[in-house]
Amino acid sequence: MELQERLNDVRARISAAERQSQRPAGSVQLVAVSKTFDAEAIRPAIAAGQRIFGENRVQESQGKWPELKTETPGIELHLIGPLQSNKAADAVALFDVIETVDREKIARAIAGEMKRQGKTVRLYVQVNSGLEPQKAGIAPADTPAFVDFCRNELGLSIEGLMCIPPAEENPGPHFALLAKIAGKCGVEKLSMGMSGDYETAVAFGATSVRVGSAIFGAR
Repeated sequence: MELQERLNDVRARISAAERQSQRPAGSVQLVAVSKTFDAEAIRPAIAAGQRIFGENRVQESQGKWPELKTETPGIELHLIGPLQSNKAADAVALFDVIETVDREKIARAIAGEMKRQGKTVRLYVQVNSGLEPQKAGIAPADTPAFVDFCRNELGLSIEGLMCIPPAEENPGPHFALLAKIAGKCGVEKLSMGMSGDYETAVAFGATSVRVGSAIFGAR
């Protein structure tokens, strides 16, 4: 199957999941996860009309996205991998959305860089819904206080929450938990669901799903 066929299949599945959940058509955005793929592999997705992409690493993204963004205005680039504070300047310069704000130090670094660069980047807080020690993210119980800190202390606008459920667990309860926390925090956007579970995520209220291998193929 060609990339465009795979992309169309994912789009069709998202639309079907929206209908099944009685959600408005187009209420779920597709973030095509292009990490590890080079510009040549990404261009067919852009040609097929995809404009929102996700990357894990700042340095890798710097090698391909400035050129791709120049070629095609209107691309929206999301950082969906962990961010080190020493990469905050580069991340703010390149990305439109950072989904992985997960600690005070990185929130301060982003706030400082946005002020310095005169650029506003849309922000999500990453929640470690499974409390996995090896995974980034704020503990669910600590998330409302952290969102308040970002807003009140740093003047940051937090528009959403993001999670990556434990691979071996049913993702549904994790998606439900994220939606509940979002309600407490007063945020509207939910970034949840990947290639194996994005249809489930739509049913639980995802406003964006991050799909990589189902579009680009195995890494």
